[in-house]
Amino acid sequence: MELSLENVKKTFGEKVALDIDNYVVHDGEIVGLVGNNGAGKTTMFRVILDLIKPDCGIARIGGIPTAHSEKWKEDTGAYIDTGFLIEYLTPEEYFDFIAKVNNINSSTLQQRLKVFDHFMNGEVLGTNTLIRNLSAGNKQKVGIIGAMLHQPHLLLLDEPFNFLDPSSQHAIKYLLEGYNRETGATIIVSSHNLAHTLDISTRITLLEHGNIIKDHDKDYANLIDEIEQYFIHNS
Repeated sequence: MELSLENVKKTFGEKVALDIDNYVVHDGEIVGLVGNNGAGKTTMFRVILDLIKPDCGIARIGGIPTAHSEKWKEDTGAYIDTGFLIEYLTPEEYFDFIAKVNNINSSTLQQRLKVFDHFMNGEVLGTNTLIRNLSAGNKQKVGIIGAMLHQPHLLLLDEPFNFLDPSSQHAIKYLLEGYNRETGATIIVSSHNLAHTLDISTRITLLEHGNIIKDHDKDYANLIDEIEQYFIHNS
């Protein structure tokens, strides 16, 4: 599913958080959105998902302006932070809620959850623990799984490697690559973890002070060196 931003600008006071003339993510791409803290990655996601209004410009998903329609939500999954969770529920109750909203029956839900068995590592389901009492890593897992349960054509994940142990980081990379390969879904991963992001992405977009300063397919010969040098000199 294609995503686009046109003449989008967002400021907070005197600070320009996002300033993008034209940006298009094509169907089936895995985009790594990278940049230091404050680069504008989360602001971009929040504008795309109509969680905040830009000062000007339009975000579109599948050609639909996200600020003017709800239709795009059927095909979009996202996890930005724990604000997306319902923390007084158990993970089972939360997944049941998502299933009901998306007309997924119980049998199909169980089949889809099985795909995440290795990722959950026996720490999410069957513990009778409320989401608010889970570790940060397990909350992260619940959020990512919840975003993927309805099998969206567009998936946006903000800092998905945060709080995860190395085994879980490897597992989510495997899951995202497999999901893209099997469904053709468009995936955008925002992260300051350069190594993991480069591993899974087919395209890298580098943000600085709300502006896109590099945007290339990952097989561009000097891209990885350029990105690494950028972070070395701007750390």
